[in-house]
Amino acid sequence: MSNKGMRLDERDYKILRVVYRFRFCLGRHIKTFAGYSSLGATDRRLKVLVEAGFLERKKYIFGIPYLYTLARKGRNLISVNKRAEQIRLDRISHDINVLDTAIYFLNKYNISLESITTEKELHSLDGFGLRKRYPDFIINHNGEQKAVEIELTPKNKNTFENNVKTNYLNYDSQIWITNNTTVRNSLEKLKNSYSNIAVLDLGEILNYGRNNNI
Repeated sequence: MSNKGMRLDERDYKILRVVYRFRFCLGRHIKTFAGYSSLGATDRRLKVLVEAGFLERKKYIFGIPYLYTLARKGRNLISVNKRAEQIRLDRISHDINVLDTAIYFLNKYNISLESITTEKELHSLDGFGLRKRYPDFIINHNGEQKAVEIELTPKNKNTFENNVKTNYLNYDSQIWITNNTTVRNSLEKLKNSYSNIAVLDLGEILNYGRNNNI
């Protein structure tokens, strides 16, 4: 497909689809998802896609790089909901951690991007009924479904246990990512009742990304 002399390739379509699936991405996430060798090459292609009207980029919070979202033209191209993404400022840091965690699993455990179902995709299956609560993403791997949750602040005790219980009933295992001692201690106690809990430290995931130039 051409746009003022440009031709979109399969990698461009992959970029548009993954940005939609996760609501937004940073350039470094797109570099990994799309298989670019350098951030410079990624940024050059993203600039072309922005100028052609397929992507939008915007800085929302000081100190955080541009967020790339789908423009209306990009949504039309991959045939998804035409409504613009509503970016919640209070969730940006959390959602960046979700992206970093997804890439951690993709790279360290050789899991394919297609094996991940994002929270956005899970909600899209609900239709117009009651909005359910879902993990940040699930991994379908070796015949099992793993719920992945990033939880950095303590929640109400009952609410938190209900979330753990729901994951216990619906998924083969649940992996919680945190850097908060209170959250970690709560999860350790809940392991007595819900045996499928695993806990990872957020620092391990972020260090893995830095050490592997992700």
